[in-house]
Amino acid sequence: MTQVQLVQAQPGELLLERSVAERAEGTLFRFATAGSVDDGKSTLVGRLLHDSKAILADQLDTVTRTSTERGFGGAAGGIDFALLTDGLRAEREQGITIDVAYRYFATDKRSFILADCPGHVQYTRNMVTGATTADAVIMLIDARKGVLEQTRRHLSVVKLLRVPHIVIAVNKIDLQDYDEAAFGAVAAAVCRVTDELGLGAVHIIPVSALVGDNVVERSANTPWYDGPSLLELLETLPAADAVATNVESFRLPVQLVLRPQGAVAVAPEDAAAYRDYRAYAGQVASGTVRVGDTVTVTPGGASTVVTGIDFAGTSLDHAIAPQSVALRLRDDLDIARGAVIGAAGTMPEPVKELSAALFWLDPRALRPGARVLVKFGTHTVQAIVATITGRLNLDSLELEDASGLEINDIGQVTVRLAAALPVETYAANRRAGAFLVIQPQDGATLAAGIVTASGTVAGAGGPA
Repeated sequence: MTQVQLVQAQPGELLLERSVAERAEGTLFRFATAGSVDDGKSTLVGRLLHDSKAILADQLDTVTRTSTERGFGGAAGGIDFALLTDGLRAEREQGITIDVAYRYFATDKRSFILADCPGHVQYTRNMVTGATTADAVIMLIDARKGVLEQTRRHLSVVKLLRVPHIVIAVNKIDLQDYDEAAFGAVAAAVCRVTDELGLGAVHIIPVSALVGDNVVERSANTPWYDGPSLLELLETLPAADAVATNVESFRLPVQLVLRPQGAVAVAPEDAAAYRDYRAYAGQVASGTVRVGDTVTVTPGGASTVVTGIDFAGTSLDHAIAPQSVALRLRDDLDIARGAVIGAAGTMPEPVKELSAALFWLDPRALRPGARVLVKFGTHTVQAIVATITGRLNLDSLELEDASGLEINDIGQVTVRLAAALPVETYAANRRAGAFLVIQPQDGATLAAGIVTASGTVAGAGGPA
């Protein structure tokens, strides 16, 4: 069996930097679970952690004791694996997942961050949160029920979010007596939906989260299945950032301008350098930047050269996504929070109008003409939702006419911005093509948006 250990901090260890290095090397892998209610997502995650020996002894004792008190028994050996991830009191009382539960573990081949997402329709917004940064989504389907509306909804979200890998876990195969025909019927239905959505190849695995079939080790109960176990597959899939670092252009939204403030004791020979220090801090959203690279700053379009990259008092020769660093530039430019520094020759023209898909997350309905705030990177601008082109019908998977968007709807809209932004399509750059829609009055997050197309009206007027 693959040996697994929990990821724990050692004294003085920089876990953030270690995770950045792992992302670049493809050894850190993020995945999320999704699916309909009671398909067994939390049980699968708990079984994965348990069989991987990634549960601390005291936590396992507590879960075992609680399971016994609730009369849980059977094939799981008296353990309710869902208790390992469902941490909220309401979750344990109702036997459902409400919030996204994150867990960290590692094998000798790879480190993992998993997000156990809720299945209820009213918590679809939490599923969007968990899938946004995922390298893969494990979509659970009850072998007895097949593809449901919530399955189609989650697959549509996965498609729009461009999650690189989709794994379909046909769960509770033990309740179908490990019947190959039953598994094949579900697999065929899944392929019809994924073909309609244009999702491409997906990985389909028969599993039993309760018993442990094909979760960590391949099961003798499914001799007709010759593919990998779930953990074996997760250990071999390529991580998105490891690929994106090499293909996506460098982008850094400026969060803070660093300038010396007040008197600080420094050596006389360093005083001049200290007084003249100016750097632009932020998180590398995509790509790689190196000392000596020519970059362009938007707004303004000015070009300059990177003369230094600073991190926690040390100098680096290069930085990659998603590191948070401070860049020193050759020229003194008018750069403030909200500006974007990018690789020269790759920055898009700022636009004041864009088409986008919105995941509407708020109980208040969206109507055309709504005044909102759009948060793109570190820049927040006033905006108007000019038109609602349509809403995705989760049965036909087609866009239908709509006069508004309700909570958990996925809609296509046109947004007019008060200030031009250098947005890119989500298909070209996941981070540079994503934004949030915020309610101006109370600051609530109304929707998550992804850019599907951008206009060329940077010189036009913004919202009236």
